Amino acid sequence: MARNGLWRTKSIEQSIADTDEPDTKLRKDLTAWDLTVFGVAVVIGAGIFTLTASTAGNLAGPSVSLAFVLAAFACALAALCYAEFASTVPVAGSAYTFSYATFGEFAAWIIGWDLVLEFAVGAAAVSKGWSLYLAEVLGLVGVDVRTTASVAGIDVDWGSLLLVAALTVLLVVGTKLSSRVSAVITGIKVGVVLLVIVLGITYVKVENYSPYIPPAQDGGSAGVGSGGLEQSLFSLMTGAESSSFGVLGLLAAASLVFFAFIGFDVVATTAEETRDPQRAVPRGILGSLAIVTVLYVAVSLVLTGMVPYETLATRDGTKATLATAFAANGVDWAAAVISVGALAGLTTVVMVLMLGQTRVMFAMSRDGLLPRALAKTGTHGTPTRVTLVIGVLVAVAAGFFPAGKLEEMVNVGTLFAFVLVSGGVLVLRRTRPDLERGFRVPWVPFVPVLAILACLWLMLNLTALTWVRFLAWMALGVVVYFVYGRRHSVLGARTAADRES
Repeated sequence: MARNGLWRTKSIEQSIADTDEPDTKLRKDLTAWDLTVFGVAVVIGAGIFTLTASTAGNLAGPSVSLAFVLAAFACALAALCYAEFASTVPVAGSAYTFSYATFGEFAAWIIGWDLVLEFAVGAAAVSKGWSLYLAEVLGLVGVDVRTTASVAGIDVDWGSLLLVAALTVLLVVGTKLSSRVSAVITGIKVGVVLLVIVLGITYVKVENYSPYIPPAQDGGSAGVGSGGLEQSLFSLMTGAESSSFGVLGLLAAASLVFFAFIGFDVVATTAEETRDPQRAVPRGILGSLAIVTVLYVAVSLVLTGMVPYETLATRDGTKATLATAFAANGVDWAAAVISVGALAGLTTVVMVLMLGQTRVMFAMSRDGLLPRALAKTGTHGTPTRVTLVIGVLVAVAAGFFPAGKLEEMVNVGTLFAFVLVSGGVLVLRRTRPDLERGFRVPWVPFVPVLAILACLWLMLNLTALTWVRFLAWMALGVVVYFVYGRRHSVLGARTAADRES
């Protein structure tokens, strides 16, 4: 245990021992299947119905399928590192807990604060998208109603509030029940995706795949502006010109569609509630990633085979979706199916993101970096208090504030977590080679180093403005740590007691 307060590490043994405290003990109900469902549930959202089409039309053309493969490869490298850590340290908190054991308390706090961007802010942003699809689906059945209302001059998104309230209750009642509900809804949206694939195949024309990688064109990439802080950090640093299509367009597309995979790391946050985490967590992480990769690649191949990629380009600010390709082939009813699939998809995305956030905050509270009272578990074996707090925060953010650029902050926060976890595997292999590992990353140090490089490259493709906002959020986190977390750290108190004795 390091003596410097900022870098004091919490031993693996102590982390595991803390899971047996009666007042903060989580119920172990989950299996490998439950974790796989959670992974598929959070990764397959509205992105598969919208992101695929716009990326093909604006950046990569038919090679968007290869962009998904490249993004999946980068994700798989990080997933391997998550699998080793989660099987070695089966404790709630995911990257936060892993960092506490390797880099120390301050780094753990930073990554925990960072995960708020991925989970809580992400849940708020996605729930607003859910509300829009709810209005669309209600319109399909003849109920023309807006999901926003003006109350005392303030726009209130009641659709988001309704969703977050229902999911908060579900998460309080039990993680196993949440998994069962998630399985049903995930089954619906996967069924919609499969229907899109099977139906779309019948409209595929081989000539639409040529050229597979269209010639490069000058212009912005990945939705990034042409100058200033709206351009990618890489472009700002190097002065390189952005381009659509060509090899650079393909790489930019890979950076963009990577974010369709975000969320599989939520599986690692539930390790403490898993019956056999050494076997179940790696299977859940890698299994869910494999399933969604196959579905994403299949959808992208069908989509770009149905229509020429130029048809999918953004026009007058309107982005293409899967429905665009079906409408071009006279299958207008597909838009209704896609809307239902997107609504189901977003429901489980919000639920699992909220689940992940509660487990991270639960772990931070149990360590004293946030109020310890939040770590109390209820009669259902779930962290009731912290779940209610997260539910209120997400509801307020979703119901009363626009999502805006916060969605981009989710991306940079996630990649930062991936970098730390991949680096943590290297550190723990050196400092604790004796630990029992239910899963081991192959070809160390090559795989973790490659994962770090891949994530850093993707981070460089985010806008400079996103980086400015991210650094501002991190600076706020540093202030909170020194004002509260460091003074109330349980590990700090134990270290002080050891010194006195």
